[in-house]
Amino acid sequence: MVKIMQYGEGNFLRAFADLYFNTLNEEGLGEYLIDIVKPAPFGTLGNFEKQNNRYNVVLRGSVDGEVFEKAYPVNCINRAIDPFLNYDEYMCIAKDENLRIIVSNTTEAGICFNANDKIDGFREITYPAKLTKFLLERFNAGLGGVYLMPVELIDNNADELKKCVDKYIELWNLSKEFKVWNDTQNFYCNTLVDRIVSGYPKDDQTKNHLTEIIGYEDSLVTIGEPFGLWVVENKGDISKFVKDGVHNVEVVLVDDITYYKKRKVRVLNGSHTNLVPAGLILGEKTVYDCMKNPLLLDFVQRTLSEEINPFVSSDLSATEEFANSVTDRFLNPFLNHQLVSISLNSISKWRARNLPSFKDYYKKHGKIPHNLTVGFSYLMALYSSVKKENDGYVVCLKSGKIELKDDVQYLEYFANNQPIGEFMAKIDVWGEDLTRYEGFEQEVIENVKKIQRGICLV
Repeated sequence: MVKIMQYGEGNFLRAFADLYFNTLNEEGLGEYLIDIVKPAPFGTLGNFEKQNNRYNVVLRGSVDGEVFEKAYPVNCINRAIDPFLNYDEYMCIAKDENLRIIVSNTTEAGICFNANDKIDGFREITYPAKLTKFLLERFNAGLGGVYLMPVELIDNNADELKKCVDKYIELWNLSKEFKVWNDTQNFYCNTLVDRIVSGYPKDDQTKNHLTEIIGYEDSLVTIGEPFGLWVVENKGDISKFVKDGVHNVEVVLVDDITYYKKRKVRVLNGSHTNLVPAGLILGEKTVYDCMKNPLLLDFVQRTLSEEINPFVSSDLSATEEFANSVTDRFLNPFLNHQLVSISLNSISKWRARNLPSFKDYYKKHGKIPHNLTVGFSYLMALYSSVKKENDGYVVCLKSGKIELKDDVQYLEYFANNQPIGEFMAKIDVWGEDLTRYEGFEQEVIENVKKIQRGICLV
């Protein structure tokens, strides 16, 4: 048996990692069981309990030019744990001899270090701090290490996760023996994931349709596209537990994931992030809606061809081929990929997904890229419109009121009508002062004024 601990219960992991390991079970390639751990205090695991940890993934789209739609029952979830309510049950996983893999998806903002985190804390500390405590429990139990496969969309995600764990070992004065164990017995494997997941259906027609396909009403059903790619850094004996080839998701074990990562994050995720604020402000609700809007479709294609594709690799034709497949995937009418869902943590997403392309363009041409600047301007216009409402932060748009979810300090900053320029200069937000790019601050501020007057910039 191979036990997997999964930090995150969201739609993506359920339609990607869980479906992959479930497929390995069905193909007779192993016996995999997953313990899901809720990474944040908010939210509930009630539907997991109600459905005995069973649910379905429905893949919908086009395969070889033909419409494809199929439901896959997922039966590999062993249990779903809320560590904020059942801490002891969560820590018991650390002492499970069958635990081999830890998968996490805590968004780009999740892998970070906070020098104020205390070893006796839990609710308020970061994911890497929680992980350090978990690994220490396993070490103290005299057990071997595990394979850590974070899927957060940051460069060298596993390397960054290990750096954070190392910092907590130092901060908390943990033993040299534990550090050696972590360095030698745990394998931190950088990964790249690619599958568009739209999640639980929003409209009654789709819900009813899926209920007919599945045969019962599934409160955890999630929708994804047929395409799926998981690139994993090949370390240790990981091939014993993670099987390459196509198993619903295509898995590629490689020594260096750099090219795959850069291509996917910049082309697919960068396109999403640059598009979403403009789509929301122009009244669209889904990625498909945006792609059916000629102005937004042209905006996406211009951004890719002029400001993203040329800086991915020396093989421009291969990048352009991938970019064309991405726009085709965006045009999948079945996904119903909600813009408001993609807007989660947009600030850190723009830094990770768009700023590198922005910088490459600026370095080559000596000027700011027009389309990425427009996308960033729509992002600042969206956040500048945020208002605090009860315990959340909302924006009123043409399509209705939406709730923005991001780091509270960012939302609070804009809810208090603080200046855009000062926010752009915050090194702790962007990793550098964005106002140092000649003309960028002035252009963004002028663009936001135009957007607020209803002028379309795409």
